[in-house]
Amino acid sequence: MTGLERSSAGLDDRRKRNLYRAWHRGTKEMDLLLGPFAEAELAAMSEDELDQFEVLLELPDQDFYTYLTGAKPVPEAAHNAVYDKLLAFHAGLGRGE
Repeated sequence: MTGLERSSAGLDDRRKRNLYRAWHRGTKEMDLLLGPFAEAELAAMSEDELDQFEVLLELPDQDFYTYLTGAKPVPEAAHNAVYDKLLAFHAGLGRGE
């Protein structure tokens, strides 16, 4: 089970690849955090936003999870507009905001 609710039909190859990568991380927790966000946002992302999302997809799961939960500060290189959108998408991750 991937959790995928939307079809990748109609997406270009880059977006299809990123949708797959968002749902097939190393941990189920990250699949559930990135997959629904990618389904909702990828189709409308600009090329710059896709670049930013790909930076996030390169982060190791354990590190990325600690950034998203606020256990560790996100490094400046990974703190971008798409990261902020991801946080807003999952408001209430226990960050006390």
